[in-house]
Amino acid sequence: MTRTIPKTAGKTKTIPYDVAAQLRTPEEAAAYLDVWLEEAPDDAAGIARARESIARSKGKSESN
Repeated sequence: MTRTIPKTAGKTKTIPYDVAAQLRTPEEAAAYLDVWLEEAPDDAAGIARARESIARSKGKSESN
């Protein structure tokens, strides 16, 4: 007996990920920045994005 595998229709749907939504406390924000500084100390653009995410997380927590 031959088994038929159905084809999936359409493309995989994805949603954007925003790390700022995950940084809920000052300790989490500090840990996030520490990891960037340890793992990629020469990546100025990455560190700038991390700082931007931390700033956005502060704005989100203040609005709640």
